[in-house]
Amino acid sequence: MRKIEMTEQLWTRLLAMRGSGSSASAYDDSDACLSLYGPIASASRGFVLAQVGQSLDGRVATPAGDARDISGPEGIGHLHRCRALVEAVMVGVGTVQCDDPQLSVRAVKGPNPVRVIVDCRAELTGEERLFHDGGAPVIVFQSVDAPLRQYDADIIRLPTGDNGLEPQAMLDALSARGLSRILVEGGARTIARFIEADLVDRLHVSIAPLIIGSGPMGISLAPITALNEAHRPVADVFSLGSDVLFDCHLRAGSARVEARHGEKVRMADPA
Repeated sequence: MRKIEMTEQLWTRLLAMRGSGSSASAYDDSDACLSLYGPIASASRGFVLAQVGQSLDGRVATPAGDARDISGPEGIGHLHRCRALVEAVMVGVGTVQCDDPQLSVRAVKGPNPVRVIVDCRAELTGEERLFHDGGAPVIVFQSVDAPLRQYDADIIRLPTGDNGLEPQAMLDALSARGLSRILVEGGARTIARFIEADLVDRLHVSIAPLIIGSGPMGISLAPITALNEAHRPVADVFSLGSDVLFDCHLRAGSARVEARHGEKVRMADPA
């Protein structure tokens, strides 16, 4: 397990890499920080990162909806670095209703991403904090059949499929606005739909040392019958202080697993 020890010099280098399109060989993969964040920063098109911060038992909140302080300070810093390295951060309407988030970069230096809300049925009231905080621009995805509501945001209305708004259609709409590095931050249903559509390049699962016991889970995919149907991505493992981060390579996972003769999880060499 490699420890993430970010320095100001490394962080400045990563910010300078944003959208460069550099290949993995363009940065020193032996450095844990560059290995973890380099692929996010350097992606120039069509890169989707999903991030989950959860307890040891896979919970992301209590049954009452309290999700604060699951991740430790280093876990929060990691999330904010991811926000700073992408161009847009996406959450579902339930996350906005429960947490009223700002989705900004506060724990690190860097640019705030465009904020994207998936609100298929136009449930937002317009009173939510992100519409009035003077922060980064807001994009709201709605169904073409949803009631017409006005917010201080760019409203994109899309046709719905069998399960609501199609993830690929949303990515296409963002790409048309010059937004190609996307962080899907929550909630569980939104993340699951992008994973099931095979649109997530990397999945970060940050596990904090606490047991909540009940409450919503961080990832909720369609049920399977046998374990051989489960996702088995190659994963690099990093220490974020008190939290442990699994960097799962979803789209590249199958090829990498085959190349490694059946090895499913790669523990990075000790620093």
